[in-house]
Amino acid sequence: MHYFKRILFFAVVVSGMEGRAQTKITAQKLNSKIDITINNNFFTSYIFSQDEKYPFFYPVNGPSNASVTSMRNGNYPHHSSLFFGCDRVNGGNYWQEGLEKGQIISLRADIIQSGGDKVVIENECIWRRPEANAPIKDFRTITITAPSKDLYQIDFDVTMETLMDVTILKTNHSLFSGRMDPDLAVINGGTMVNAEGNQAEKGTFGVKSPWIDCSGKRGDKVEGLTIMQHPSNPWYPSPWFTRDYGFFSPTPMYWPQDDKATVMKKGEKLTLRYRVLVHAGDHKTANVASLFEKYKSE
Repeated sequence: MHYFKRILFFAVVVSGMEGRAQTKITAQKLNSKIDITINNNFFTSYIFSQDEKYPFFYPVNGPSNASVTSMRNGNYPHHSSLFFGCDRVNGGNYWQEGLEKGQIISLRADIIQSGGDKVVIENECIWRRPEANAPIKDFRTITITAPSKDLYQIDFDVTMETLMDVTILKTNHSLFSGRMDPDLAVINGGTMVNAEGNQAEKGTFGVKSPWIDCSGKRGDKVEGLTIMQHPSNPWYPSPWFTRDYGFFSPTPMYWPQDDKATVMKKGEKLTLRYRVLVHAGDHKTANVASLFEKYKSE
């Protein structure tokens, strides 16, 4: 009897190991973008063309195999899916359309790890505009994993280094941001909710919270996207700039301490960590609250 128990235990262990081994995440660099697949299904592209305002992710495919994020529209052409940028930096604009106003240029984008249970990308960028010295350079580490078949994860860790004294005037256009696909936006029946359970723009705008999740129904599937701020971030938890049409961003530069500007001295380094969850179901089905507790300890 003990023999058969041992055989059964061994079979269960092997089966579990095989299940974990099945997750294969790969990255392929094609000119000015890196395509990421999870178990041979296309997940996202990290795009860093010098014809773009800044590097960004698009599409960001959910369980329906359609992007949960939106790539620009006529009203807000400066919202590029999932991105990192900032306006009003030493007179430059590293957020809105118009490359002559400022641009975040990728100096290198390297695939560090691919083909196993994660993809790791390193991206070094310079912030520059014509006839002006570059105020900032940044270094990004992007880690993509798939904790389950219904949950994909992007860790976006960035360190900004000032190359001169930097003044960022009060702006709602700052740092890590997401723009949901219209199908999943509040104005079309979707749900935007923060960690405290406050909902929609009315309940989340200007409110400090560790995370916000946006989800909605597309066809017969419910899916969504969460942005989390790591507790190690300065200003944690930052207040959020939110819009019911689908934009959300933890935006400390809109609420500076003196209500005027954020000032950084030459040589300062600012490290920020964010985690993005792309998930099936709503925030409760996806266990976003418990996943944040795990993130806190990492």
